[in-house]
Amino acid sequence: MQQFTIKPLGRFSLAAAADFAGGFAAGIGLHGSDTALLATFPVEGWDGSVSVDIWQTSDGIVHGEIHGTGDPETIKRQVARSLSLDHDGRGWEEIGTRDPVLGSIQARYDWLRPVCFYSAYEAATSFVIGQRISMRQARVVKDRLATSLGDTIEIGHRVVRPFPRPPRLLDTPDVHGISAGKVSRLHDLARAALDGRLDTERLRSLPEAEALAALATLPGVGPWTAQAILTRGCGVADALPMTDEISRTAVAAAYGLAEPPDDETWTQISDGWRPYRMWATVLLHMAWRRDQPDTPSYRQERPKATT
Repeated sequence: MQQFTIKPLGRFSLAAAADFAGGFAAGIGLHGSDTALLATFPVEGWDGSVSVDIWQTSDGIVHGEIHGTGDPETIKRQVARSLSLDHDGRGWEEIGTRDPVLGSIQARYDWLRPVCFYSAYEAATSFVIGQRISMRQARVVKDRLATSLGDTIEIGHRVVRPFPRPPRLLDTPDVHGISAGKVSRLHDLARAALDGRLDTERLRSLPEAEALAALATLPGVGPWTAQAILTRGCGVADALPMTDEISRTAVAAAYGLAEPPDDETWTQISDGWRPYRMWATVLLHMAWRRDQPDTPSYRQERPKATT
């Protein structure tokens, strides 16, 4: 059993992350109390899977205890990226001071940083699973895949299973609850992960337009899904999801606009959020969604035709 620590740069609340994660289909589950998380995921490189007990002590330090197999540095990097702790957040609070609208929502949610997927692979498969079905249905499908194909990890007297590694996902010919066409797209995404086209660190190192273009070549990945994978799977903190209609609605509600902003208006508002435009958008989106609980969890993007 190995442990690691992460010292957040800037204000950070694991309790706020736990509250957010409880309503987000990223595979992150609550564990123990409202100040702890159990992160369960396949480790990039795809040779093993882990569960990581995560907690925060009174000095602000975030601690992780690893159960399972995988490279410890890769595991730590995935956890940090998932909790947006791989960015310097010391300017995040200052953004809200300059923008009182955003600042009031930051204070309401304890200066929440976005909780992201553990990898571009998990983001891509999750969003493809979620196309044209509800968040609840998508969670059921992911749970089925974890139960049947995820690696077995023992934590004390508990057994947990993460979402399957790409080689394991390729082993299943069908998945109850989704179509054969969607299963085929999941297989294609598993192959993309294995051949490096869904390498999280490579994608986030590319210029945004180049990364989005690369993602858009994948089966089942349209413009909205490509942007979601980049922001929420790769954890790019300063991207603006221009294809996300719900986020536009959230911006309009927060800033008292008569209608969702056009590109120019949204860009003008969001320029004040730099270099945390994704963080601000996620926060506004979440705050609005919690006032609109019946809003679909995923944009209903029509899957691309496959040959």
